[in-house]
Amino acid sequence: MLNDDQVVLCQISDAALDELAGMKGTENVARMAQLLSLRDTIEQTASRLFDARPILRGSVVRIFSRHINLELGEAPHSQPDGSSK
Repeated sequence: MLNDDQVVLCQISDAALDELAGMKGTENVARMAQLLSLRDTIEQTASRLFDARPILRGSVVRIFSRHINLELGEAPHSQPDGSSK
């Protein structure tokens, strides 16, 4: 992702990719195709996270399942101890 002329590194978890695709347990060999097919949505999510709080130069925007749930308008999944995942 770019912020003006600065590259901002982004990462997305396998679980978040599967959540976006509406599937579970995607094989590693299929990840690149999955990533490319969802690239626009991933970049929109990364941009939203970047804009939501200041990011220090050199830090990485990380996307997890909880961010996808928020993107889709769902409540985060609760854990038995009451925390969100």
